[in-house]
Amino acid sequence: MAASNDDAHRATTRQRVLAVIALVAAGLLAVLLVVFLASNLLWLLIGIAGLALVGGGGWWLITEQMPRRAMGIVGLVAGVALVVVALLKAVSESESPLLRIEVVLLLMLITVGTARGALVRDLHASDLLSAAKQFTPRQPVLICNPWSGGGKVAKFDLAAKASALGVEVIMLDKGLDLEELARDAVARGADCLGMAGGDGSQALVASIAIEHDLPFVLISAGTRNHFAQDLGYDKEDPAAGLIAFTEGVERRIDYATVGDRLFVNNVSLGVYATIVQQDEYRDAKVETSKQLLPEMLGRTAEPFDLQFTTDDGTQVDGAFLILVSNNPYVLKPALDASTRRVLDSGQLGVFAINTATGAEAAALLARTTFGLGRNDPHAIEFITPTFEVHSRSGSAFAGVDGEALELPTPLVFRSHPRGQRLLVPPGNLEVAEKRRARGFNPSDLWAVARGKLPHRLRPDGAQRAERAM
Repeated sequence: MAASNDDAHRATTRQRVLAVIALVAAGLLAVLLVVFLASNLLWLLIGIAGLALVGGGGWWLITEQMPRRAMGIVGLVAGVALVVVALLKAVSESESPLLRIEVVLLLMLITVGTARGALVRDLHASDLLSAAKQFTPRQPVLICNPWSGGGKVAKFDLAAKASALGVEVIMLDKGLDLEELARDAVARGADCLGMAGGDGSQALVASIAIEHDLPFVLISAGTRNHFAQDLGYDKEDPAAGLIAFTEGVERRIDYATVGDRLFVNNVSLGVYATIVQQDEYRDAKVETSKQLLPEMLGRTAEPFDLQFTTDDGTQVDGAFLILVSNNPYVLKPALDASTRRVLDSGQLGVFAINTATGAEAAALLARTTFGLGRNDPHAIEFITPTFEVHSRSGSAFAGVDGEALELPTPLVFRSHPRGQRLLVPPGNLEVAEKRRARGFNPSDLWAVARGKLPHRLRPDGAQRAERAM
């Protein structure tokens, strides 16, 4: 077993070669960009000023009332204009601009392509893993919320398609209790529970499936369906998920809890959680936010009654935003920003903003635009298996997977590694491996070039073995 575990930690020769090519291409790309920007320093400074205006103007737009809100709009528009002009001028005044652009694009493609090849795990191994974990339920049940997602259940004919596959379909009619429907299905012998709806209803049915150690099938019939998207599903084609009932493979992912309440996406505290408590928010999200944000984030705003300790022991009091997620979100400039690349890390992602004034918040927003948010003293980001939030009042507003609640404090958050059984469509494990390798991480490439796989790229069996040690 020791030898096989060591093999699981080693990069293949192909991965090592691709990693070296990616590192060389990235180095050449960095050199070319430095040379290009050094010869266009004026336009670089103008572009930076424009980005600062975009950040500050955007902040005033959402946190101030008229006439300062109008000034924020002007700053935002002016900032965008400066950035565009700076880019166009920098390119037009350089020698052989088209050749430079072509070389930069070529190096970017080589870097991204080879880095991805070096960091994606062996998909053939995933195929074997899928074959070993195929499971066909004998008595599956799908609960459908006909109002979710503007009527996606009817639009995609989900009930009829599920019935044709031999799945018992239960409609969540008005006046019925979702939890009671799910528990009744289990009592009648259901060996698999599915939910066609949004994140909140899926989290509730998933919690009952976890309680009874049953597999769960997710059908993305909600409006946004963040959970489904982070699993690699196409939210515009919810019917594609139905095949999991008949040809599904098992996938183990984490779930998280706040107190005794399960969540699959995140729990928000502070500004957003306070807004969603308003009765009018559901019908007028934008107008309600525009009315409340200046009061909560403006110059005269009072700090929120929230206290916690960071992973390095720092005490934080009064953060106006705390986001605790089931696995960390990508919170840096990237094509997949605000998504989760992995759902089985065994970690909570914690992100908080702790500024005392609107000016500090605007500065933070500007730094975040440059990808420097992690270095801002008012931006807090870390991962942890457990987390605790206190309040002096003894309670706090919380948005749990978008559901508005008021919960007693302290709030105790926990990750439950690989505690949820999913049945997913064939090929979803491969999609998960590709998502896992997203992003350019030089430290991962250095590790692969040296012949050692980073922890996040090791096969699930190797990760489980490490956790058991």
